[in-house]
Amino acid sequence: MGKERLVVIGGVAAGMSAASSYRRLKPEAEAIVLEKDYFISYGACSLPYYVSDDVKDFQDLISLTPKVATEERGITVLTRHEATAIDFSRKEVSARNLDKNEEVKFSYDKLVIATGGLPVKPPLPGIDLQNVFTIRTLIDGIEMKKFIDEWGSFQVCVGSPECFYVNRFGAEKRTMKAIIVGGGYIGMEMCESLRKRGLEVAVIEKMDRVLGTMDKSMTDVVEEKIKAEGVKLFKETSVEGFEGSKGIVTGVRTDKGIFDADLVLLAIGARPNTKLAREAGIELGANGAIKVDDYLRTNMPDVYAGGDCAEAKHLVTGKKVYIPLGTTANKQGRIAGENAAGKNNIFEGIVGTAITKVFDLEVARTGLSPLEAEREGYDFFISTVKGRSRSSAYPSGKRITVSYFVERGTGRLLGAQMVGEEGVAHRIDTLAACLYSKMTVEDVARLDLGYAPPFATVWDPILVAANVAVKKLIS
Repeated sequence: MGKERLVVIGGVAAGMSAASSYRRLKPEAEAIVLEKDYFISYGACSLPYYVSDDVKDFQDLISLTPKVATEERGITVLTRHEATAIDFSRKEVSARNLDKNEEVKFSYDKLVIATGGLPVKPPLPGIDLQNVFTIRTLIDGIEMKKFIDEWGSFQVCVGSPECFYVNRFGAEKRTMKAIIVGGGYIGMEMCESLRKRGLEVAVIEKMDRVLGTMDKSMTDVVEEKIKAEGVKLFKETSVEGFEGSKGIVTGVRTDKGIFDADLVLLAIGARPNTKLAREAGIELGANGAIKVDDYLRTNMPDVYAGGDCAEAKHLVTGKKVYIPLGTTANKQGRIAGENAAGKNNIFEGIVGTAITKVFDLEVARTGLSPLEAEREGYDFFISTVKGRSRSSAYPSGKRITVSYFVERGTGRLLGAQMVGEEGVAHRIDTLAACLYSKMTVEDVARLDLGYAPPFATVWDPILVAANVAVKKLIS
């Protein structure tokens, strides 16, 4: 008999976590990772900071290379290998070697699907024009940064008295115009990245606010900030297509007119990459993601799934959801690999905690938003307070806005959001722990939090918000 073999489809966060945890538990077994791209194990969440040039070298985003994975972890990584089919009866994965254009087959004893997510690209006219970008993979970030770098390289224009400088794209020396379609997390982060590169930036958002899952008390602060940083914002505006010339984008067509553009970024969300799984007969669940149980097993024997292609249980509602985040991908991948190796570990679920940086603002959320709580049928109220990140007697403290979403009657905390220039990240993590423990706002008000003037007020904004919510609850 040969070695027991794990095959993993996808080599970024969940995939490499699965292969690594499997090999730790079964060092005598074989682990093969098939990745269709050139890179594995990179920090996609850092791509905006690579485009902005805060991260100078894309290699700094790569935490593991195929060579290191093989030599130090005993994992065979095959990049440029795209899985094309799964035969469950034969326990075999078919793949195409993209460099050689050859079909290859891999037998497996256990299989983990970690195909990740894809950017949403609606079938709009002109969406495939050159310089219409998404930013989900490392290649996406490299291509966008290269375009911005090359645009800024102007040469003396000789031969016309009307021309002084021109770049290789034929544009005379001027500021590049960028349109960001979508005002979510990525859209807001990329506002800062592109403004840092000196671009004119406009955001087109079809909703009545940016960061659409967040309460207006938060989004109003964010919108004020991006406008102060020179970003133009067009809300309640729908994109209808893209204008172009000679195959290159020149504008974005909307229901309110055409916006000139040299660069367009589509930042309208992600969807699970489940074509392979669906065609193979794997059952899909929330938002079309791969359906998994608490052990990350699919409906097919010996087949697991995790990361941005899979669903997860929301600990507030108890229902399955699709919330693609790097933290979840790494955790699910690790547990999928452990269970493929014979463990029986449970992935308990998530509360949807996320934080983003918008210029010098920290913006965070955990649990349900008001829109989500309403959709789920909760009877709840919103409680919003303003506090400070540090003692008023200590210099440099910043304003923090905190909102709690509280179930009437029980007082259970359903979700929380906050925005401020500092001190938001560790506070939202505290509230995520509260949600994990299903605490009420009365429980939160009794928390013994650390205090010193350089770090907090004696009544921390978390406690102030809880006490205000308790008063509303009993009134």
